This record gives sequence, structure tokens and C-alpha cells, in this order.
Amino acid sequence: MNTGLSRETQIDLLRHGEPVGGPRYRGQLDDALSEKGWQQMWRTVEGRSEWQQIVTSPLRRCSNFAAALGERLRLPVHEEPRFREVGFGVWEGRTRTELERLIPGQVARFLQDPVNSRPPGAEPLSEFTGRVQAGFVDLLSRFAGQSVLVVSHAGVIRAIMVYVLEVPPARMYRIHVANAGLSRIRTDRDRQFYLVDHGLV
Repeated sequence: MNTGLSRETQIDLLRHGEPVGGPRYRGQLDDALSEKGWQQMWRTVEGRSEWQQIVTSPLRRCSNFAAALGERLRLPVHEEPRFREVGFGVWEGRTRTELERLIPGQVARFLQDPVNSRPPGAEPLSEFTGRVQAGFVDLLSRFAGQSVLVVSHAGVIRAIMVYVLEVPPARMYRIHVANAGLSRIRTDRDRQFYLVDHGLV
């Protein structure tokens, strides 16, 4: 019997565009996309129609665009709560400049050691990567053999990359993920992963 597991699965990871309020450690704050953010997203997906499913974070900066794209392409859209961005604790809503003014060097320490130098109240890195990766594994089983677009966040995309590339989570912030950047992963039935493209905009 021919099943989806006998075919290649393609996962495209699309980060949301710029939200209202511009760059900041937004985490699980539910800001919507700015006009610029909408333009960034539409520009990235222009001319693309190869997907069969759309999966999205429930946060509006992802889900609003996913719903609009799903309507345009007549595709089903599935919300995945596990693809919500990491919780940044007391950093949520603040810019890097504001954080550096409060405690100089704290952002650099976090980026160098995100395991032990987390913001107060932040979601533990192991819990974050664990929930994202569990969602990703379920996605691979649910949509095996299909082409899927995941609309999500920089942290979520990094957590998936860590799993796919077998990178230590402590090094995940060395992976740059641009606003409206698109990365493509392919996997076969033996779960051999291939990073085909990264950061396309």
C-alpha cells in the first residue's frame, strides 16, 4: 500500500513580518502585523502556490496572514499552539536599546548563553524547544508526503532548525531568521532531513 510516508515531505518555515511597534522582544505579546509587515509577507510568497497545508502560530502576527493566504490559495489553515513564540518574561515588549540601558550587556549574555542567562520569568529553553519540536514531529506524521507552509516566529524556526540540524540548543541564536524570511526543509520516509534553503525573502 502506498502511504504518505513513502514520499518526501517538504516543510517551508515562514517568519512573520514586522509587527506594529517595530523590532522588540515581543515573545508572546499578541501584536498584529504592521502595514510594512503585511507587505513583507506578501512579497515573500508572491508567485508561490506549491503548498497543500498551512500551519500557523495562534498569535495574530502569524495567524492573520496565514488566514489571508489560505483564503487566497484555497488551502486549509491549522493553528498549532505549540508554535507560539518563546516567552521572554520581563523582556516582553522592550527593545534591545531599552534593555541595555537598564542592565548593560544583558542581551549579549543571553545570546551567548541562552540556557543560563535567561530574562527573569522567561520560559526555560528546554521547555520551549521541547514543545516546538513535539509539534514539529506531530506535523511530520500528520502531513507526511505533503508540502506544508508553517507561519511562525524566529524562535520557533530556530528550535526546529536545532532539531533538524542536530545543533545544541545553546547555539540556536547563531541562526539568523529575518522578518518574512523563508526556509525550506525536506525529509524522506527515514526522517533524513535536508535544509534546502534558508532566509529567502
